[in-house]
Amino acid sequence: MKSVKEYIPHREPFLFVDQIIELNDDHVVTELTVREDFEFFKGHYPSQPIMPGVLMCEAVFQSAGIYIAELMKDDGSEKKTPILSKIGQARFKRLVTPGEVIRMEIVPLEQKGPFFIMRGKTTNKAGEMVMNVEFTITAK
Repeated sequence: MKSVKEYIPHREPFLFVDQIIELNDDHVVTELTVREDFEFFKGHYPSQPIMPGVLMCEAVFQSAGIYIAELMKDDGSEKKTPILSKIGQARFKRLVTPGEVIRMEIVPLEQKGPFFIMRGKTTNKAGEMVMNVEFTITAK
């Protein structure tokens, strides 16, 4: 299996996927180890560091970009950049703190032309729900 950086254009400090666990036509599963040296922890929050919800969503969206890149690999076109076009139904259930490993699972719901309507969920190592979100992404 290829590395994360071979699928998507994101790079540190804005790369929120460490490894691909599973990737097939039905879904993608990825993981991120939430390191205490992430720059955003300096301000969110210094005395009680928690991963911002928007960055948990970004980890899901980057995982979806991996899925779409794999899906489009044989279509003969040049490599495209994943672009988020809609976010809805985001729900946050647990805080994520430094040292945790979170797992993102993304499944496609529907494709309308170049747009992929998807659902992503994030769990912690214990399998507890951290957050879920529905979104639409395309590649340009």
